[in-house]
Amino acid sequence: MATLNVFSQPLQPSISFSFSSSNTYYNIPYHSKFNFFSNSRHFSPFSTHFPKPGNGSAWLPNSSTSSGTEYRKGRVYSVFPTKPAQVSSVQDLYEFICSGPLLDKIDMTQEDVTESIDKWVLYGHYLCRLFQLNELFLTEPQKARIYHYYVPVFLWCENQIAQHQSEFKDGEDTPPLVIGFSAPQGCGKTTLVFALDYLFRLTGRKSATISIDDFYLTAEGQNKLRDNNPGNALLEFRGNAGSHDLTLSVETLTALTKLTREGMKMKLPRYDKSAFSGRGDRSDPSTWPEIEGPLTVVLFEGWMLGFRPVPVEDVKAVDSQLEIVNKNLEAYYDAWDKYIKSWIVIKIKDPNCVYQWRLQAEIAMRDAGKPGMTDDEVRDFVSRYLPAYYAYLPTLYSQGPNGSDPKHLLTIEIDEGRNPILAA
Repeated sequence: MATLNVFSQPLQPSISFSFSSSNTYYNIPYHSKFNFFSNSRHFSPFSTHFPKPGNGSAWLPNSSTSSGTEYRKGRVYSVFPTKPAQVSSVQDLYEFICSGPLLDKIDMTQEDVTESIDKWVLYGHYLCRLFQLNELFLTEPQKARIYHYYVPVFLWCENQIAQHQSEFKDGEDTPPLVIGFSAPQGCGKTTLVFALDYLFRLTGRKSATISIDDFYLTAEGQNKLRDNNPGNALLEFRGNAGSHDLTLSVETLTALTKLTREGMKMKLPRYDKSAFSGRGDRSDPSTWPEIEGPLTVVLFEGWMLGFRPVPVEDVKAVDSQLEIVNKNLEAYYDAWDKYIKSWIVIKIKDPNCVYQWRLQAEIAMRDAGKPGMTDDEVRDFVSRYLPAYYAYLPTLYSQGPNGSDPKHLLTIEIDEGRNPILAA
């Protein structure tokens, strides 16, 4: 029987929880000292590090199956500080969980936390193992990231999946639930999706991850878009509405929702941002990762997911170049948003955070001896996205994503450190 490495000198147990995960039964005693820390070098299937502030986009999952996931290799950058803050007992952890800003949003009471503490502890353990964190000496930001953010979001996703599956009869093909993650660049959505995908696989559920980036036009298509819109800086490079292959989006998302049985397989498109000196191109289909059904969930993330067109005078007031982008956006609901049944919106107070986060990432890359944009290049890069943020985020935050149901929407407001906060 699989076991977790618990206390080398255990004290008298005071609480015991039993639960099962991935067909493995656990009965783990909890003592006054909360410590089932294991050397993550013996556990982790991935090479992950947290050396410097910056962005987690190096962990871009290529695909998800229960048997394993291919990940693009690359050094991981995190904003986690290093000052230790001891997690001394289960009671301390319980109180910390109950102080989190997302409990009300995911409809959990303190009694619910008590009843599900086994899940909180197990999922927290899995995430510490993934991120190679010492469970006994987590920093306060690490504790917050895990127990105030990733674990509650995962529990919300589990609940959404249960509701979705209850709509289908026994023996009936159940399509995977598509969960959309709408969040600005650099805010940590890719890392969040990575963590959720990892938890799904460790709990025996097949998941697939896809990004709107994977649907960019080919290099040839992007060149045509630029030539057809001379002088429009917002369409000169990939990014804004109009620079995506919506036919490929429909084909991919439709196929994913039909991946309901064993033996059914498909390949997920991927995009190579480094091609053509950084202008990018679609990766060769022979390199696309293959996934196999039956899928439980599809995690679909992107910076402009859920954006809806607004009156022309509103976009012109932000930037006249947005008018054609706004027109292009009309086709995106049918290509993307209508497939999404549950939504997670990560909300920021100021779009200028995107510039700061991107700058942090590039500085970290340069400090690591890797190619990175200069400060001026970062400013130019972000400037092509900011008009869309200013035009569309207010409606996204006030009305929700295009076509969303408030019962299946989780809005998470984060601070400049990318941690959830209590909404004002």
